[in-house]
Amino acid sequence: MTLLEISDLRVSFPGRGWRAKPTEVLHGVSLDVGEGETLGLVGESGSGKTTIGRAVLGLVKPSGGDILFQGENITHVGVRERRRLSKDIQVVFQDPYTSLNPSLTIGDILAEPLVVQGATSRDARARVQTLLDQVGLPSDAAERLPREFSGGQRQRVAIARALAPGPKLIVCDEPVSALDLSTQERVLKLFVEIQRATGVAYLFISHDLSVVRHISHRVAVLYRGDLVETGSAAKVTADPDHAYTKRLLLAAPVADPARQLERREARKNLKVA
Repeated sequence: MTLLEISDLRVSFPGRGWRAKPTEVLHGVSLDVGEGETLGLVGESGSGKTTIGRAVLGLVKPSGGDILFQGENITHVGVRERRRLSKDIQVVFQDPYTSLNPSLTIGDILAEPLVVQGATSRDARARVQTLLDQVGLPSDAAERLPREFSGGQRQRVAIARALAPGPKLIVCDEPVSALDLSTQERVLKLFVEIQRATGVAYLFISHDLSVVRHISHRVAVLYRGDLVETGSAAKVTADPDHAYTKRLLLAAPVADPARQLERREARKNLKVA
């Protein structure tokens, strides 16, 4: 069943300078996310992928099109409605070092969204312990500050915070790009385990096809504000049809230097219309 449906989404930003015309960064993008599904949204910097995530979260205003969540049009809802939607739509940001308040303990960070949603302090604390266990952090983490944790552990805290209200959809905006490769693998496995346990859906935004391959059911590829390819993760990340997707695939590093050189040359010779 469809959980999130984006139809002909357009977003424009003001131009630079006096009387400058607005710049359209999304040119009528349509995609959907099913219940319990992960849709990988892939593209290079400037492709518009993060803008889609921010539009879903209400952080940018669309200039056209519609965003439906569980059949409800949320494209232009107000602050009060956004607060209500935050129970069902959460986000994990890219940088685990700046996404957590450094002056609050982990327990306070995780309890805050629960209290805002109406939970008692006692119920919130009990839920915090469950969340810490769910993301693989020790129970005493609740009394510690973010600076006492590594990047991977901080991202686990960010994931726990997103899970706190029991959402149906989490927008994951480059959630592992700031982590080293071994930590990336552990965090991606955590995302998969949580989805299996809770049935939450992900809109997983990344520039790296090799990352979305391991977590996504389907993949959508953006190029300069246009959706150029969609399909199953197995198909798009192994045998793409569009030249731009092929370039993204060739951009992924490999351990063999000779093969890496071949891929670099092939990428330079591959033209995108």
